[in-house]
Amino acid sequence: MKEILILFYSRDRSVREMAHVIARGVESVEGARAKLRTVPKVSTVCEAVEGEIPEQGAPYVEVADLESCAGLVLGSPSYFGNMASSMKYFWDGTTSLWMKGALCGKPAALFTSSGTQHGGQEATLLSMMVPLLHHGMLIVGLPYTEPELASTAAGGTPYGASHVSGIGNDRALSQDERKLCLALGRRIALTAIRLSS
Repeated sequence: MKEILILFYSRDRSVREMAHVIARGVESVEGARAKLRTVPKVSTVCEAVEGEIPEQGAPYVEVADLESCAGLVLGSPSYFGNMASSMKYFWDGTTSLWMKGALCGKPAALFTSSGTQHGGQEATLLSMMVPLLHHGMLIVGLPYTEPELASTAAGGTPYGASHVSGIGNDRALSQDERKLCLALGRRIALTAIRLSS
């Protein structure tokens, strides 16, 4: 069984929901299993710390999760065209993995959500690629052979899956966005299996 780590940060429901749909796409591929993990919030109060176990949702990621995975799908909300500070903080602490080349040659894919159509989704996906490329990961996108990529009036990019959640975060995933999340999960699982054979 090839384990695909779906590592995400979600303050609201959008990115978390996308992670679960991507996991279904991963698990639709024979021989692949999804593992959902998150990162703790970064506090502006220096004395504040998150508990070791989240109160709800996916457990916090550990370095061992990255070392043992066959592939990675990384997700974050888009904040001004960049990933959430909590996710950036996590990646800033992965030097030990970089020094060992622990992620080198593993496939990686990305997903994001923003409040508006022009909320910086593509810039966010590109910024999330940077640490993964430094780690030597192989980026897997969404090709235009996925028909929803050309027809979507909501989220969806060749750089990864995306969702337009609305300013109040009140829009559910559209059918096209959902199909693209499933497709991304399948693509990363198939790529991980092919690379390992």
